[in-house]
Amino acid sequence: MPLQRALHIVIPGGAGQVGTILARHFHGQGHLVTVIARYPKPRDWQTVHWTGDELGPWVESIDGADVVINLAGRSVDCRYNAAHRREIKTSRVLTTALLGQAIAQSARPPQLWMNASTATIYRHSLILPMDDISGEIGGNEAGVPPTWRFSIDVATSWERTFFAAPTPHTRKLALRSAMIMSPDCGGVFHRLLRLVRYGLGGSAGSGNQYVSWVHDIDFIRAIEFLINRTDLQGPINIASPEPIPNRQFMCCLRRAWCTSYIGIPSPAWMLAIGAFLLRTETELILKSRRVVPRRLLDAGFEFHFPNWRGATHDLVARWRDVQTK
Repeated sequence: MPLQRALHIVIPGGAGQVGTILARHFHGQGHLVTVIARYPKPRDWQTVHWTGDELGPWVESIDGADVVINLAGRSVDCRYNAAHRREIKTSRVLTTALLGQAIAQSARPPQLWMNASTATIYRHSLILPMDDISGEIGGNEAGVPPTWRFSIDVATSWERTFFAAPTPHTRKLALRSAMIMSPDCGGVFHRLLRLVRYGLGGSAGSGNQYVSWVHDIDFIRAIEFLINRTDLQGPINIASPEPIPNRQFMCCLRRAWCTSYIGIPSPAWMLAIGAFLLRTETELILKSRRVVPRRLLDAGFEFHFPNWRGATHDLVARWRDVQTK
């Protein structure tokens, strides 16, 4: 559902892949886009610098804006040592609190504030789908690894700060997004496809854990839908309605690439070694995220790419097109 009029859309933390996807789209649609970033790069849209830890001239971009989409936060693709944990959590909670202050003191506060969250907020689930009405927040289950508890603590602290911000004139949506699949270089899909291209795209661990994902086109369309639907607020899952087990997920990707239908599997012990060498965590692969977008579906949103099989063929074709340019 296209936006009804030209808007001023501000994207704090928008210099990364997801921010670039949104900024590129909205700028191409004729909207005024302002990206606020620690290290802004020259773009077709407006960019503004901030430190991410104090109010400054960047607040002028917030006053009078129509929509704020906050994506600020240190990447979680790292080892969860003490320093990185502190940076991951602080970079999300502090920037969210700062934006709350900026909006609260605005003469013309934005009508809508979307704040990034994550589908990781739900508990590990192999059987029960986790929706945004009755889904179970994780962290209290027995036997959960400390790194998983940390991720849930970050997500809940992030949302708690967001909803506590005193912005009575601004509608709030917490975007509990699954992995956003885009053919752009450096993203999740690019890295998964690289495994397949080198014959390593087999199942991870048991292969039974569910993968929640969303096609980048549907992600953009969901953001537009939520901007238009002024009756919606609170947490919203942005994920395909059809999460699938990792084993099927990787099989579909191999078929779309037209490679061998057999990929080399990666047992949990091998993933642990690989994660250590690559300075990341196995949670990103082994936690079962069976997340479904109940509130979006109930509101009438229709996915262009509801299933992974169709999404992979589109993404692979677009990836190949990008490589030839």
